[in-house]
Amino acid sequence: MSLVITLIVIAVVVVAIVAWVIGIYNGLARARIRVKEAWSGIDVQLKRRSSLIPNLVETVKGYAAHEKEVLENVTRARAMLDRAATPGQAAQADNMLTGALRSLFAVAEAYPDLKANTNFLELQRELTDTEDKIAYSRQFYNGNVRVYNEKTATVPSSIIAGMFHFEPAEFYEAEEAAREDVKVSFGTN
Repeated sequence: MSLVITLIVIAVVVVAIVAWVIGIYNGLARARIRVKEAWSGIDVQLKRRSSLIPNLVETVKGYAAHEKEVLENVTRARAMLDRAATPGQAAQADNMLTGALRSLFAVAEAYPDLKANTNFLELQRELTDTEDKIAYSRQFYNGNVRVYNEKTATVPSSIIAGMFHFEPAEFYEAEEAAREDVKVSFGTN
């Protein structure tokens, strides 16, 4: 009789441990899925912004043709963003594009006809709206990354994370240069 009780106790303990491991694994898996979903939200907004860029560049070209370097920087940064494969690469390209767009809008200040152009104003409004959505998506993504990374780094879930190769996710961070004001000087041509 005591052997049966011992086996039942062992079976209950084993089932409890297995259930505990499954619970932690599922929590890690759900957190990783939330990170991927949050990244998808950023990606959608970055693609939306990227699709607005050619129209913006074309509108500005008509008014500020001699500002070729600024337009090329915007185009180059957009291409870099389109090729980004990881959140880190996307963040770097996004920071570059943000700086290029700031320069573009600073240049637009020198052209009153451009600033009054309906297409330019609409594109600027859409871009501002998209930038707000990107900022929100970044916060949402980084919040999910924080939760997931906490799970992969804290005991006891870190043990399960290590066993099943749950790797920490990358935060979407702005570079120091992206936080600075853009300096624009108008030289004579």
